Amino acid sequence: MKEYEKIKQLVAAIEEDVIKFSEKGNAAAGTRVRKGLQEIKRACQEMRDAIQDVKKTDTPT
Repeated sequence: MKEYEKIKQLVAAIEEDVIKFSEKGNAAAGTRVRKGLQEIKRACQEMRDAIQDVKKTDTPT
């Protein structure tokens, strides 16, 4: 699923900032992590919607 690949890319993109924030206390990195997590949240919702759409179309009525 393309949505899953997008989520993996978004998680990988914030890894460096997570380390900067958690180990060095870099506040700007923390802000970037929060922004990245919001993007991940949106991507997860898109994936949930796509899965639900597939379930609806594949379910016999």
